[in-house]
Amino acid sequence: MTATVRQMWRHPIKGIGAEPLTEVRLETGGPMPLDRAWAVLTGTSEDTGAWQPCRNFARGCFGPELMAITSESHGDQITLRHPKQGEITLDPATEGARLVDWLLPIYPAERPQPHSLIKAPAGGMADADFSAVSILSLTSLKALGEALEQDLDPRRFRGNLWIDGTAPFEEFDWVGRELKIGSTRLEVVDRITRCRATETNPESGERDANTLKALRAHWGHTDFGIRAKVLSGGDIALSDSLEVL
Repeated sequence: MTATVRQMWRHPIKGIGAEPLTEVRLETGGPMPLDRAWAVLTGTSEDTGAWQPCRNFARGCFGPELMAITSESHGDQITLRHPKQGEITLDPATEGARLVDWLLPIYPAERPQPHSLIKAPAGGMADADFSAVSILSLTSLKALGEALEQDLDPRRFRGNLWIDGTAPFEEFDWVGRELKIGSTRLEVVDRITRCRATETNPESGERDANTLKALRAHWGHTDFGIRAKVLSGGDIALSDSLEVL
């Protein structure tokens, strides 16, 4: 079975900003380059220098307005844009305090507050405690949108690679199997269980779709997308074919 890569995204700061790509080089055992390379601690959480669970960070499930942030990387700097906050360009290695100040007006006051931008370990600060690339299906997204009777922006799900050419949710059958994209080989590890961040419209930053309820009602779970480890690195570009081995 083959499919086609249609979109690629990375999220340099966990839960904050989505950046489209046209090509990327994946490294063996690594995540999407610069994906979740930084994260913003909240409440009493502290930097440990190691991977931490998602509850310790600012994320869209806690602060829906974060979902409306877009990002653009320029060497060591990142530009973030938000419909209410405008634009900010910063070096995350030295200007974390500026980012926190920029985020506070759009973060719920009743939640543990953002306080520090930290650098993630080499494998990134994704929700899983291992380095992986997330693969999602536009066909599955269309099926979920039809169940909700509305169009769904892929950015709700903060995935890395979006493919088409498969049956809805066929990708779940690939767990334990190997995939080939160009010269890159990956092994599918598991399905991705979703949170309330997916309920938020990334254009407005407002919750407007009960994605989790629809997944449970129509498919009996709250999973969307799969995670895959990179077995052999290589270059990937839009329109590349994905082959299930």
